[in-house]
Amino acid sequence: MNDKTTAAPATPVARYALWLVLLAAAGTFALTMGVRQTMGLFLSSLNTSTGLGIGSISLAFAFGQLWWGLTQPFAGAVADRIGTGRVIFIGVLLVALGTIITPLMTSTAGLIFAIGVLAAGGAGMAGPSVLMAAVTRMVPPAKRGLATGVVNAGGSFGQFAMAPIAIALMAGVGWASAMQWLGVLILLALPAVFVLKGNSNLLAAQSAAASGTKPLTARQAIGQALATPSYRYLSLGFLVCGFHVAFLATHLPGVVAACGLPPEIGGWALGAIGLFNIVGSLAMGWAVGRWRMKSLLALLYATRGIAVLIFLLAPKTPAVMMVFAAVMGITFLSTVPPTAGLVAKMFGPANMAMLFGVVMLAHQVGGFLGAFLGGYVFQVTGSYDIVWYIDIALAAGAALINLPIREPRPALMAKAAA
Repeated sequence: MNDKTTAAPATPVARYALWLVLLAAAGTFALTMGVRQTMGLFLSSLNTSTGLGIGSISLAFAFGQLWWGLTQPFAGAVADRIGTGRVIFIGVLLVALGTIITPLMTSTAGLIFAIGVLAAGGAGMAGPSVLMAAVTRMVPPAKRGLATGVVNAGGSFGQFAMAPIAIALMAGVGWASAMQWLGVLILLALPAVFVLKGNSNLLAAQSAAASGTKPLTARQAIGQALATPSYRYLSLGFLVCGFHVAFLATHLPGVVAACGLPPEIGGWALGAIGLFNIVGSLAMGWAVGRWRMKSLLALLYATRGIAVLIFLLAPKTPAVMMVFAAVMGITFLSTVPPTAGLVAKMFGPANMAMLFGVVMLAHQVGGFLGAFLGGYVFQVTGSYDIVWYIDIALAAGAALINLPIREPRPALMAKAAA
């Protein structure tokens, strides 16, 4: 697995290898995201087993959201320099270890270590910043939007597939063994290490040589990005996405229970989110080459806020819950392709993993707040309503803050206008 010496090619992969690259990246994201997004199904069992309380356990999940984001800029910087394969290899092993030992933890600190440090940190190392950057580097520019949509759809498929698998395992072998088997399944991502090996050093060096300049250091690249207002607007909008996604992933089963619906509806609702996010991700991957990405993001955030408001006003029946999950699924992670596309459009593929990792860090700051506030507010008030109202306000703000982003119209639209 010596991907330091076999740097990424400066030209995209051959057509015959393109689908292998997409399969490796999407499959890895499916496994890491699928396992992470089903952890909410174990929240009640963890509470019953440990007696720590929903608030304390939610803190462990919330820390995991934050740590998942914190690892991504550093994992991205390492992958940009010494190789994607090595970073993914370590990440997959950490996810497996953290998931397997979680049922053995009996304290809040233990759960934070297993869920929040090991599993979440490993998922960050084998997460979207590293995977999206590898795909951006390895596929032709004209296909990058669709390619990132395919990888994102892989994460959605993982959630769709893992939720019923987790439910079946819990019914068959108990919650503790079910969680450990999910940890073993993560190891199926290891072959992707050999497909996605390589780094952006050679690409950056060749690009700099062509322009007669020196490649940017990691510190210079981050400084340039943070000095760009559009990058800051994009990051703030993505913070709101993290709040929404983490709240749903962690507390949707609890929302189902609070509505007086059968527990299995929570599992199927999470599965529906994953299924419909496949549709949303692929559609968004197609759309980013045809419309301005900032407009697509504003539309997605506005749709979320409207959907939550309608859900709050509607009767809480299984049908309503599943329709709500479907709508949330379409917008759930479909923000990733246009967000990654905007980062690549602003700064190019060099340092992409690190710069997208910083945006993902903002996403996970929001994720920490969504996961923690969901549990805390429910423990204090016995209801999730306050969090839903906060979510609506944040969605409106995210829709508005994406509009000032400076982005040229796609070439296809310019040609059509001419």
